[in-house]
Formats: sequence, C-alpha cells, structure tokens
Amino acid sequence: MNEERKPSAEWPLMQEMGITDREIARHQAFLEFGDEDIQELMSINELAQKYADPIIEDFYKHLLSFEEARAFFPNPELIERVKRAQKAYFRRLTQGEYDQAYIEDRLKIGAVHERIGLPVKLYLGMYTFYLRAVAARLFEAYRDAPERALEAYLSLMKVVFLDIGLAIDTYIYRREQLIRQQQEAMRELPTPVLQVRDRLLILPIVGVLESHRARQLTEQLLNSISATRAKVAILDITGVPIVDSKVANHLLQTVSAARLMGTTVILTGLSPSIAQALVVLGMDLSPVKTTVDLQSGLEEAERLLGYKLIPVGEGMAQM
Repeated sequence: MNEERKPSAEWPLMQEMGITDREIARHQAFLEFGDEDIQELMSINELAQKYADPIIEDFYKHLLSFEEARAFFPNPELIERVKRAQKAYFRRLTQGEYDQAYIEDRLKIGAVHERIGLPVKLYLGMYTFYLRAVAARLFEAYRDAPERALEAYLSLMKVVFLDIGLAIDTYIYRREQLIRQQQEAMRELPTPVLQVRDRLLILPIVGVLESHRARQLTEQLLNSISATRAKVAILDITGVPIVDSKVANHLLQTVSAARLMGTTVILTGLSPSIAQALVVLGMDLSPVKTTVDLQSGLEEAERLLGYKLIPVGEGMAQM
C-alpha cells in the first residue's frame, strides 16, 4: 500500500490547512471529476484561451456597475492587474493539470479574496457570470454537435465547483483562524479587579466568557479578596453576550469560594437573554445575590457594608 503523500513546505497553504493527496482525490471523486473530464477540458483549451479575454472584460463591466463592488477596486491600475490575474486564472481551468500546484494556486486566490474582505456572494457571482458566458460560446462553437458542447460544459462545471469548494474552505479556515486569534488575545487581556472603596471590589467582565477565561477571572478575584480583605465583590457581566452552562457553573463555584473567604458576591448586569437562557438550562442561582444593573449592585453592596446614603439637602438640614 502506498503511503499518502502530504503537502511539503513547497505548498504552504495546503500544509497549513492539512490538505493531503487523499483529500484532493476524495473531493474530485465526490464531484465525479476524472480522466474523461480532463480530456474534455483539454479538448476545449484552445477555444477557452480565445474567449478568456472578452469574457473577463464583459464581467468587469458588469461588476463595476455595482457600487458595492467598486469599493474593492479604487483605481484603474488595480483593475487592470486584477483582470490579468483573472484571465490567467480562467485559462488554467482547461489546461489539464490539477495537481498540488493547481490546488495551492486556488487556495491562495481564496486567501487573497478573504484578506481583502471580498464578500463570498461577489466571488460566486463571478463564477455564475463566467459559466453563463462560456455556455453561450461553447454551444455556438459546437452548434452542429450540441451534445459535444454539453459534455465539455459539464466537465467545466466540475472543475469550477472544485475551485469554489477550495476557495470556500480557505474563507472558512481564515475566519476560524481569526476567531481563534481573537479568543487568544482576549484571554491575555487582564480584567481589572477594582477596589472602589474599603472592603468593596468590582470585577467588570467584557466579551466572551468561556471556561478558560472564567477560571482566570476566579483566580484574580480570589487573590484580590485575599489582598484587600474585601467583604463584598461585584461581578458585573453587562458586557458578556452569552453565558453557557459551564460558565454558569463556574460562576457559582466562584461565589462559593468567595463565601468561604468571608466575601459576599453580587452578580450584576444579567441581560434578559442570559436570564432566560439560565432558566432554560435549569441553573439554580438562588445562592447568588443578583441585581439588574451595576448601580443597583453598588447600592446593595453599600447596604451590606453598612453605608448609608444621605441626600445633600437632608444632610445640610441636620447641620
């Protein structure tokens, strides 16, 4: 049995995304793209080279008629450069080479489109325009043998959808990579534990609160309680978009740990959606003091600490 050939450093995107020969073959098999299709595409290669230029010219006239698309092409020099690249791209569709070099090239194009923020709908629209235009030229060239034009067109559709799949894979991979980087950056961001007055701490939490970050916040809070001998701590989650069952359980554990250290925890800023989600999850927050917003939490904390707010007018009258 031959070992599966994995991409080398020569094909960095394939290597990074873990795309192997086996995966390429599986993708082609799913599309039923085989040797007969390659022969069909090579047989129309000469015709394809001739229609590449007019099709791309027509496509960019169409594309640039939309304001949304024009934003990606701010000057004529860029448009001409992109046109040349696009023509080379479409010419390669019918040249019969669909090896690792071809796959790497298609992945790079997807990566470039994702990096500049080109919407997927514009990318797919480009292919739709191309396939329509090619169909018209193929059936014109083979007007006496329409079945011949149809066979070539179906083979072309297969390789086009191979390309589309690779580009979409790259879009998804890059977006997931960005999300992971943002999550890692958020984990590294320090969340301050603020001492607003004697024996009172506030921990404002902003962003996604997943399990790893929840553990970090707990450690920060408990260390601050130990350092300041705080009696009340406010956890404000106004800036947290969602809380799942794992995070909710961790918050409950944090409250219990703080209570063992002699500190009462007040949870503030529960949004209606989070409150409903916790109810659906069956989370019991009865051991936790909760308030609707930070102001209410501060008032409750001051009551627990024995502070009494006296209106200015009343204080003056008692003087």
